[in-house]
Amino acid sequence: MLFYKFAKTLVWFVLKPIYRMQVIGKENIPKSGPLIVCSNHISNFDPPIVGGSCPRDLHFLAKEELFQKRLLRLLMNSLGAVPIKRGMKDRNALRTVLKILEDGKALGLFPEGTRSKTGEIGEGLSGIGFFALRSNANVVPCAIIGPYQKGKRLKIVYGKPVDMEQLRNEKASAKEATDKIMNEIKKLKQNNL
Repeated sequence: MLFYKFAKTLVWFVLKPIYRMQVIGKENIPKSGPLIVCSNHISNFDPPIVGGSCPRDLHFLAKEELFQKRLLRLLMNSLGAVPIKRGMKDRNALRTVLKILEDGKALGLFPEGTRSKTGEIGEGLSGIGFFALRSNANVVPCAIIGPYQKGKRLKIVYGKPVDMEQLRNEKASAKEATDKIMNEIKKLKQNNL
């Protein structure tokens, strides 16, 4: 993913000074092995902000519509994005994501599925819990805090990996796993305002 590394560096250096970004907790991100970074979602800039601040290369899910035009499809593919059909079960996307994790790679997800209009953290979709339970991935919560306004500070806070082992052993539901992850993201936000 050579183009990903180039784009990550370029976007990070362009956006970092504009939003006075502060990254906290990068040491909580495992250097290797399967990883899911789960963040709240407040802006279209969230994927490049999380991707740029994370020391690992992240694959993101992206709505299928972004892959319909040739140029956008080439861009999405070169960034390692995975197309997903919104509002329905997409078995192909599920298999692709599980394969990424099985291969020890990292995934960036926004559990809410869409941007929050109010800035408040909403309900997470159960698909996130499904990935967390079906893989042995470390799940790292991430909170994006602050407005995307020029000159105002924007914080990107990574928490310690969420302990999913008990839920895996108890054969918990995907919703229970998602709720646990969302609670950790909310705690990160509250503790770092």
